[in-house]
Amino acid sequence: MRNDPRPTDLGDVRVANRAVVLRHVRVHSPCSRADIAAHTGLNKATVSSLVTELIDRRLVRETGLTEHRVGRPATMLVLDGEPYAALGLEIGTDEVVAVAVDLGGNRLLTWRRAFAAPSAAPGETVHALAALARRALGRVTGQGRAVLGLTVGVPGLVDPAGCVPLSPALGWRDVPLADLLRAALGDPDFGVTVDNAANLAALAEQRHGVHAGASDLVHLTGGVGIGAGVIADGRLLRGGRGFAGEIGHLSLDPAGPACACGQAGCLEALTGLPAVVRRLLPDTAEGGPVTDFLPELERIRALAGQDDPTVRAGLTEIGHHLGHGVALLANLVNPEAVLVGGHFAALGPWLLPAARAELAARTLAPEAGGCRLEASTLGGAAAALGGATAALAGVESGQLPAR
Repeated sequence: MRNDPRPTDLGDVRVANRAVVLRHVRVHSPCSRADIAAHTGLNKATVSSLVTELIDRRLVRETGLTEHRVGRPATMLVLDGEPYAALGLEIGTDEVVAVAVDLGGNRLLTWRRAFAAPSAAPGETVHALAALARRALGRVTGQGRAVLGLTVGVPGLVDPAGCVPLSPALGWRDVPLADLLRAALGDPDFGVTVDNAANLAALAEQRHGVHAGASDLVHLTGGVGIGAGVIADGRLLRGGRGFAGEIGHLSLDPAGPACACGQAGCLEALTGLPAVVRRLLPDTAEGGPVTDFLPELERIRALAGQDDPTVRAGLTEIGHHLGHGVALLANLVNPEAVLVGGHFAALGPWLLPAARAELAARTLAPEAGGCRLEASTLGGAAAALGGATAALAGVESGQLPAR
């Protein structure tokens, strides 16, 4: 019996091969067609055909540089990021953030808008996101770029349809964010998706951080909400329904402070930014709920820098709680590195010594299983950068963008 491939099979193979070529050029550029064939196992004719197609669609370009070797010189290839852009948005503690990148992951813009999402209704948040997105889209399309996609990072549970079943940090339940934002943007011709902010920050670390390319790492978000984005064996760990990584709601101390999720003593209730401000700056309660945390964070940094004994002792205690949470991650998934973002990174010089000591004490494996605990270098836009990276996924998987 013959098992000739059907047209759909051939098409799927070509898409997969196209993704292989694009990945090789992204990671190893500048490189030649011969390099691609040698390192991917694809035959030279297939590589030549795919490269011609990718050049035609302006996903790859020839540099004019040649590789010096015996025989005919080889023309080198790089990604052509000029015609395309991808957009990431993030709902932060007291701001919304937009990042746009080109096909190569180079940042085209990073914009922030002050916005107190935890005290806003979902509709107000969608309006703020849409306004920022429209500005960013206007900028990149005005440069002649086609938009490949948009991904939003949210501190909370996100299902595959882009609905947020629960976000204790935002006070949301069952908010169909992807649908609402798509409608607010006038049903654009590119994909609008939603993901957990920690997941997106982990993708950004894997692509752009100091541990880029690592197969096993974690990004621990810092802010109103705390979550863990876990890269395991080179892939994002999502779990059965996409809800993995909610370490902020593991109870470390059942007798501890109440958490927004309804439990007590959660990591988030002990180390989240509102908890840190309440613990170290009790006078802030006199002015009502804090909606702009940056001035308070700067106050804490200044007091810590002046060796204020109360603030330093409080940061050490919070650091021990942080290290306890990181030790749980280290024991469960044995990452090469845990990168902490948000206020954890901003207060890193005072939090991390105690956190590292707690990590070493609570990890079963010797030397914490090789896990390094470090402050992220990606700044406050990590999830938005990861969102833009995720929006490139269609093209990076071998799908050609619309003409």
